[in-house]
Amino acid sequence: MNIVDVGNVRVGGGALSLIAGPCVIESEAKALAAASRLSVVCTEIGCPLIYKSSFDKANRSSIRSFRGPGRKEGLRILAKVKSDLGLPVLSDVHSVDDVKAAAEVLDVLQIPAFLSRQTDLLSAAAKTGRPVNVKKGQFLAPWDLHHVVEKLESAGARGILLTERGTAFGYNNLVADMRSLVILRRCGWPVVFDVSHSVQLPGGQGGASGGDRMFIPHLARAAAAVGIDALFVECHEDPDSAPCDGPNMMSLDDLPDLLQSVKAIHERVPKG
Repeated sequence: MNIVDVGNVRVGGGALSLIAGPCVIESEAKALAAASRLSVVCTEIGCPLIYKSSFDKANRSSIRSFRGPGRKEGLRILAKVKSDLGLPVLSDVHSVDDVKAAAEVLDVLQIPAFLSRQTDLLSAAAKTGRPVNVKKGQFLAPWDLHHVVEKLESAGARGILLTERGTAFGYNNLVADMRSLVILRRCGWPVVFDVSHSVQLPGGQGGASGGDRMFIPHLARAAAAVGIDALFVECHEDPDSAPCDGPNMMSLDDLPDLLQSVKAIHERVPKG
């Protein structure tokens, strides 16, 4: 199994890492507050943190949906999180045009699920030398992701993370198939479980996505028992007032208990 170094965080090799933060950047103050709070929690529990928040959500349900501050301002805010708190940062890139500027700030470039087969975007991200986190498309079987890995490796990718985030199961619904975590590991790169988007109900509220956040603890513990290298959790100080993906984000208040239980399970799972 390959190990991927993300700033000062090593993903793989037996330890559990956390990728967490609000779905989208709302402001500099809120980003710094969330990152600071997450950093304290992870330090206390002993779980390395990669801060995640999107500068642009290009795949919103409605033209009226909140997308974030955009590339320039969003990257400036993420750079400040990185410099002020010493955390590695992750965000999405949606086009080849995003890649160069994003790679100057981000420690991980994330390929959104709906773009996971876009060859030009994958190649551009890989060629930056930054690790690339690929969200498995809701429309892909887990064994199909080896084609995505092949694209990244052929473009010189130095680090790859493979993220399971649920599979389309009829209209406006996803199902998390835990077998996928085992199958993805065969690609030879660290496996991440995105529990937040696995409980999403895409387009479930008509002009926005819904979600069942009550299932986050259950699926996170199940994934830890199967075996993962990192847990991906979108969280917010007040998910019900969040401008994006609130129904499938968990409250920051609930994260410590979740992380402690997941880490305890992870430590008991045989490695290798």
